Amino acid sequence: MINDRKTKLDYLRQNLRKIGSLVVAFSGGVDSTFLVAVAHEELGDRLLAVTATSPIHPEYERLEAMKLASSLGIRHKIVESNELEIENFRKNPTNRCYYCKKALFAIIKDVAAMHGICVVADGTTVDDLSDYRPGKLAAKEMGIISPLLEADIGKEEIRTFSSEMGLATASKPSFPCLASRIPYGSEITKEKLKAVDSVERSLHNMGFGQMRVRHHGDIARIELDVKQINMACNLEMRERMVKAARSAGFTYVTLDLEGYRTGSLNIRIEDM
Repeated sequence: MINDRKTKLDYLRQNLRKIGSLVVAFSGGVDSTFLVAVAHEELGDRLLAVTATSPIHPEYERLEAMKLASSLGIRHKIVESNELEIENFRKNPTNRCYYCKKALFAIIKDVAAMHGICVVADGTTVDDLSDYRPGKLAAKEMGIISPLLEADIGKEEIRTFSSEMGLATASKPSFPCLASRIPYGSEITKEKLKAVDSVERSLHNMGFGQMRVRHHGDIARIELDVKQINMACNLEMRERMVKAARSAGFTYVTLDLEGYRTGSLNIRIEDM
C-alpha cells in the first residue's frame, strides 16, 4: 500500500511510461478523464482514448467525452456497442456487468489491435473494491489493466489531483450506466432506460446534483444527495418532479429518505 499522495502519482506516471503505448476505455467520468490526462502527459500520441456509444449511456455523456478529449488534445475514437443485444445482460442477472464489460472490452481490444497497441486500461480505483463489481472479473479475463488501482489511488485523491490539473471533471458527480437504475431480475429495455434518463435530466435541470432515479415498474424511486432532500420538499419543486416522472411514463413518484448511495440496488443480492 502506498501512503503518500505524491508518491502515488509518481508511481502512476512511472508505470504509464513503462507501458509505452496505451488504449484507455474512456467514459468522460472523473476517473477515466484523470487517467487519460495523466497518460497523455506521459505518452502523448501513443495514447488512444476509446468511448463506446450505447443505449445504456445518455447521448450527452458521449458528447461530453468528445469535448473533453478535444480540450485535452487526446487522440479519441468512438465505437458502437449495444448491450441490449446480449441476452444475458438484457435479462438483468446480478452479474449483468460481467456480460457488459466482456463485450465492451472485446470491442476496445479490437480497436487497440488495429492501432498496434497491446495494452488496454480502465479507470478502476481503490474505491471500486468496496462495492459489488462483477465487471472486474471480465476485466481480469480480458487482460485489462487498472493503473489507478495499481497506484492505490482512490476517488477523493483523483478529485484532488484533477482539481490541481484544472480538469473540468474534478467535481463531476459519478454516473454509472443507466442499467444500474433497474433492479436485478427486471428486464432491461430501451423504454426503461429512456424513462430514467428523461427524469434524471429533468432533475439535473432543476438544480439537483448527485442523484439517481431507480425504475421500479410504475414507481420512480428518487435518491437525492441528503443535503438536497429539503429542497425537494418545496411544493412547487415537488410538483415539477412529479410532472417530470409522469411525463416519462411513471405512475407514482417516491423520494427515498435515505438519500443517494452507491449501489443501493445491491442490497438484496444475497436474497436472490
